[in-house]
Amino acid sequence: MSAGTHHRTVTVNGLDVFYREAGPQDAPVILLLHGYPTSSHMFRHLIPALSDTYRVIAPDHIGFGRSSAPSTDEFDYTFDALADVTAAFVKALGVTRYTVYVQDYGAPIAWRLALADPTAVEGVISQNGNAYEDGFVPDFWEPIWADAAHRTASTRDALRPALGRAAVEWQYTHGVPDPSLVDPDAWEHDIALLQRPGQDAVQLDLFRDYASNRDLYPALHDWLRTSGVPVLAIWGRNDEIFGPAGAEAFRRDVPGARVELLDGGHFLLESHLDAVAASIRDWRSTF
Repeated sequence: MSAGTHHRTVTVNGLDVFYREAGPQDAPVILLLHGYPTSSHMFRHLIPALSDTYRVIAPDHIGFGRSSAPSTDEFDYTFDALADVTAAFVKALGVTRYTVYVQDYGAPIAWRLALADPTAVEGVISQNGNAYEDGFVPDFWEPIWADAAHRTASTRDALRPALGRAAVEWQYTHGVPDPSLVDPDAWEHDIALLQRPGQDAVQLDLFRDYASNRDLYPALHDWLRTSGVPVLAIWGRNDEIFGPAGAEAFRRDVPGARVELLDGGHFLLESHLDAVAASIRDWRSTF
């Protein structure tokens, strides 16, 4: 039985990184990297479900959750910068080898960690965390690509609805056959944090930078092919941000990748926690 989840903060690169941690200090590490618009809060139930066997660590990215959220004048909100902080965070905790669980924004951050230190990542769990062009649902991504390409005030403003209540709630409930399984406190938590002063600029900067992640894909695919890293792609197949083709695509570079498409949406843990936890345990026990 888990001894409980610790809620801690460590200072790295002059910034406070809040994180949740549970499990034996000498156990294999699973690093949980969250997406937009949430924080380590999305892992609040998965952490105790795994921590009897694994040391489970879930940081809040800079600008998210309870970590430092400097203004865009004080911090360069790019995925390179978020990955740099995450690498420093992992080092500060003395972690040298880990399995990484990625969702949404957590994926491009993890890909940068893997390319910078290829032997550190001993396994990849992708839960609607994209690594291939196949995964992008065109209708969702076209405005983001337009802003990255043109960088005008109008293309930037076109993305502002994604910061609102309706869009955040949609991310949680869309594609979930029984939305009553999704705790509304999850999206209320995210909405409250998005309403902090300056958050609109933070998130719009990251939307604009997302196109940079596509440039990593060739190197990432080469690492997947040559490293032999095991992959579990467990996705909500009804996600209209990162579609199920993104999960299937892992098999091109990792023929032995385990791909599971569950009847859920973008935030699969809200509706399919037990199934995801069981799959992780079964898959992780093989290496």
